[in-house]
Amino acid sequence: MNINGLLKTTLLDFPGRVACTVFTSGCNFRCPFCHNASLVIPEKIREPSLSEQDFFDFLQSRKHKLDGVCISGGEPLIHTDISSFISKIKSMGFEVKLDTNGSYPDRLKAILDAGLADYVAMDIKSAPDTYPDATGLSEAPIEAVKESVSLLMKGDIPFEFRTTLIDELHDEAVIRRIGEWVRGASDYYLQAYVDSDEVIRKGLHACNPEKQAALLAVLREYVPAAGMRGVE
Repeated sequence: MNINGLLKTTLLDFPGRVACTVFTSGCNFRCPFCHNASLVIPEKIREPSLSEQDFFDFLQSRKHKLDGVCISGGEPLIHTDISSFISKIKSMGFEVKLDTNGSYPDRLKAILDAGLADYVAMDIKSAPDTYPDATGLSEAPIEAVKESVSLLMKGDIPFEFRTTLIDELHDEAVIRRIGEWVRGASDYYLQAYVDSDEVIRKGLHACNPEKQAALLAVLREYVPAAGMRGVE
């Protein structure tokens, strides 16, 4: 596993747990608003900053202090050894939260069927018809993403959907089409975009508070418990 970052303690990333977050490198999407270019763009990806052994040594030292491990990226499911990596974490007694873009439904299903994930956070980049713009891919794997959405909504593993709001990409019509797609989901969060030097494409903007509120109101027509993150 290529590990390119470790947040040793977080109270925010894994609902209800004290956790650490490990960041894997590599991703099949090129979302223009991604703020982890050094984990996504091949020429910017650094050598692994932490060996697998060092990571598991860290976990061993945090037994009885941490409840869980968040696995983020990049896209964790791009790695063929992801199931064995998670299995080792689980064998140490930690719960696992998996972040994913949903483009590897077969690997996601294998993880869910094996009971390796305790919580899944899946990014919904945009409405299905505008996925190419939101992912930076002319042929975005929307059917695979739809399959992952269906897996989560029909399963019994706690999960959330989340969308980072970009003024240039998301309007009420887009959010309405997303809502129609995931109608009845239990948890959905709209996230405020935060610009950074690491973003893949410069010049994008966060939605203003009024637009954020309007988009959240639209989403709540389909997901009543939808919320907003990243707003002070």
